[in-house]
Parts: sequence; structure tokens; C-alpha cells
Amino acid sequence: MKKITLAITGASGAQYGFRLLQVLLAQGCEVHLLISAAARQVCALEMAIDLPDNDQSVLNYMAEKLHCDTTRLHVYGDRQWAAPVASGSNAPDAMVVCPCSSGTLSAVATGASDNLIERAADVMLKEQKKLILVHREMPLSVIHLEHQLSLARLGVVIMPASPGFYHQPDSIADLIDFVVARILDHLAIDHQLMQRWGADKKS
Repeated sequence: MKKITLAITGASGAQYGFRLLQVLLAQGCEVHLLISAAARQVCALEMAIDLPDNDQSVLNYMAEKLHCDTTRLHVYGDRQWAAPVASGSNAPDAMVVCPCSSGTLSAVATGASDNLIERAADVMLKEQKKLILVHREMPLSVIHLEHQLSLARLGVVIMPASPGFYHQPDSIADLIDFVVARILDHLAIDHQLMQRWGADKKS
């Protein structure tokens, strides 16, 4: 059973994070979920989701909203420094920030560690574990590009939320699944979310 930290920040595209969470739990992963205060506002704006403040209430909400088993889901607030993901002695197998805001990108690139999301990412860097940042921004400034480059040189996977169209998507859900599928590929987690390039559609 893989242990994954999933952070949802205040960038547009929380739908990617929620879908990834759903699939990770369905695939038997243990997920440590970190949701920033800005992400809560974006969820309300983009998805009409008002997340409760209490961690247990978030668990109950996820179980009902995503129709998933939450026995392997752990939720932590921005300032819960005692969370396992805050220490290299209990680091997860991988961490995904999805979506990743430019502010979070900057903080991770400079080692800020001012909240649990940033600290958890810093742990992945120092422990040389897999870190995937699904950056959601356009256009990119030189600052964004320099931060991406510095992190890529450290082995971080920079994965912009750029869905493809060769699988002939019929819905927004198909586009979301395309991005989530690519994240799962880099986590080495099996899935059947999309038709792979060159695969026989009749098979």
C-alpha cells in the first residue's frame, strides 16, 4: 500500500485534486490530505463545495461526496506541525501538489516551509522522495520558469495541468482524467482512466 501526500492549494483546478484523491483511495493508497485556506475558497467558487473546518467533518464529507472509503484518508490543517508528513522520519512514498499555485511553487523552490504543505514538500526534497507539482498558471513569468527549472534540477516532476485531446474527450471529466492519469503514471499506480497513445480503441 503506497502512502501518498496530496496537497490541494488555491490555484484554479481543484477538480484535478479531488479526482486524484478519489482514484488514489480506490486503488488502495493511504492518503494524507492537506488543503490550504485558499483552496477552500476556490472549492467554494469553482465547485460549490463548502468544506468544513473540522478534520473529521472533512473525512465524512469526502466519504459522502466522493463515494470512497476514507479509512485510509488522513486530513491535516495548515498548522498541524505534528502531522507525520512534517518529518523525514515518517515521510510518505510520494507527494503531489494538485493543483499547485505559483505561491506554493515559489515557497517550495526557496525552502520557505511556512505552512504544512510547504514543509511536507520540503521533506520530500531533503529525503529525495518523489514530488510532483501540478502547476496551474498561464502565462508563465520568468520567475515561474526559474522556480520550475530550479526544482526540476532537484528531481521534482513539474507537470502543468495540460490535458491532451488525442483520446477525443467527450466531457470536462475526460479532460480531468487525462491529467490525473498522467500523475498516476508517475506514481506507478495502475489505472484505466484514458486510452493510451497508439492503443487499439477496440481492445
